[in-house]
Amino acid sequence: MSAAQPVRRRDAAATREAILAAAVVEFTEHGYARAGVRQIAERAGVTAMLINRYFGSKERLFAEAVDRSFAPPSVVGDERRGLTRAIAKQLAVRTAPGAERLDPFLLMLRSAADPEAAEIVRRSVEAHAGARLAGLLDAPEEDVRAQLVLALAAGTWLLRTVMGTEALADADNDRLSALLEEMLAPVIRETGPTAG
Repeated sequence: MSAAQPVRRRDAAATREAILAAAVVEFTEHGYARAGVRQIAERAGVTAMLINRYFGSKERLFAEAVDRSFAPPSVVGDERRGLTRAIAKQLAVRTAPGAERLDPFLLMLRSAADPEAAEIVRRSVEAHAGARLAGLLDAPEEDVRAQLVLALAAGTWLLRTVMGTEALADADNDRLSALLEEMLAPVIRETGPTAG
């Protein structure tokens, strides 16, 4: 009997997961246009052909990576009670200097210039954060209100974290949270027992 190398077991789910995790990182760091399938394959420890087999195209891989990035709550939670305060506080804390970066926002920013990528990101924002927030609002035009809240969140993140405008970057989290709450309150319009 020869001392043959043990045969490596194939695990399709693990391979697919490794590719998707690598894609999220590459698309977040480089955006849709600059992230290459070869780089994603190298990061995942697979071949570019294998990526094609699992996902069919770079665009479909991007769509799944975007969906994965936007699905979990980041600034918009899932509790109706105290929603305005919770969003304001999360936004101040999550955009503070030294905070863990908000990868979905980076992915969105770095891919927005490409029309196909922007459309994929738009659908994911609407399907996840937008729909989750709209479902928590008890006010007319909940979709429009939800998108206004997301616009404020994206703008705050952009100016405070990416651009680092001095006033926002240096702002005290508690004070910034209070100001954000004042701005969000008329849009979210919490009333009755859900206010808080």
